[in-house]
Amino acid sequence: MSKTTDIRTAVEAELKFDPLVDDADVHVVNMNGDVALNGTVPSYPQYLAAAAATQRVSGVKNVFNHLQVVLPDADFRDDAMLTTAANNALAQNVTVPAGVEAAASDGNLTLTGTVDFGVERAAAEQAVAGLAGVRDQIEISYPDDPAEVDLHVQEALARSALVAGDSDVKVATDGSVITLTGHVRTWAEHDAVIGAAWMARGVVDVDDKLQITG
Repeated sequence: MSKTTDIRTAVEAELKFDPLVDDADVHVVNMNGDVALNGTVPSYPQYLAAAAATQRVSGVKNVFNHLQVVLPDADFRDDAMLTTAANNALAQNVTVPAGVEAAASDGNLTLTGTVDFGVERAAAEQAVAGLAGVRDQIEISYPDDPAEVDLHVQEALARSALVAGDSDVKVATDGSVITLTGHVRTWAEHDAVIGAAWMARGVVDVDDKLQITG
């Protein structure tokens, strides 16, 4: 059996194994470790969980999540109800800064406001991710002078238990945008590097150019 088939079969098995994913209408395509997910899932959390499950499989280098969220009739709610539910969820999360608000249009949810850290953005996204029909966005504010961001991120990588001591990952900054280059062994190591970059104050975007060696 070819490695291409092995990876596709392994991804299909992982999706079936994951209790958070209904894989009945998910179709997996693999091209040398670049895996595309096609088809439909019944909720936005399953859209996220399917991508996360795929990343856990050995040999997967990139995931292209083309899944569509097709809500069951029972999960539909009008825009006013969805907006209220989302803003209540944001208000109840102490990590989400004041001023971050949600608005729904045709069942799609948009988050607007300002945050200082990537972890605050992630908290806002996670606060509403479980609501039916969510598609979220958020704007990030940042300090006028995000000085030495690259140094702070490199130091964070050196402290990380998941990043090898001989890692060749490089961090470069252009204003408030971080570019990451180099090689990582696994998706877990990849996520640790990305997470460290988002922890730095003033980061508005992370340009991920890391290569997963497997």
